[in-house]
Amino acid sequence: MDVFGQLYDIERDIKDKSSAERKEARQKLAKPIWENFGRWLEENAGLIKENSAIYKAFAYTMKRHKRLSVYMENGMLNIDNNPIESSIRPIALGRRNFLFSGSHDGAQRSAMLYSFMGTCKLHGINPMTWMEDVLKRINTHPSDKIHELLPPNWKKLQEETLEEKQENTILKTA
Repeated sequence: MDVFGQLYDIERDIKDKSSAERKEARQKLAKPIWENFGRWLEENAGLIKENSAIYKAFAYTMKRHKRLSVYMENGMLNIDNNPIESSIRPIALGRRNFLFSGSHDGAQRSAMLYSFMGTCKLHGINPMTWMEDVLKRINTHPSDKIHELLPPNWKKLQEETLEEKQENTILKTA
């Protein structure tokens, strides 16, 4: 009984659909699988030796069965929290390194850099390209517009600048 494999196969098939279509597909395809799994857990829980690891897994899943199906009611939710866990992984891995930041201020600066790098990655920006450009501009950029240098705003500014350059090139060649 590969319940989780089946559920993830469904998610793979519907990942590019709208949230309404994902909800509909989950209701039609995933919900019956999950409900059957819940019944199977209840029917077989008594057959397993208490205090065993498998019994603990059964009890854990049975206790949370309803809450684990919440994603089926909302097409905007993911089946798991893997994207979030992946985004905080560098923080977890770097935690030991933060002990050697030299000072509280050094640790704050490291955390700020990690945050900027994570935000860049989240928005599909090369962190080094962003940092090089921002470091060149930051001293001359108007302080009341410093928010323009934050990664998502910076990306939008870059795209607008590129469009302007392309338009100017077209006008010059016309």
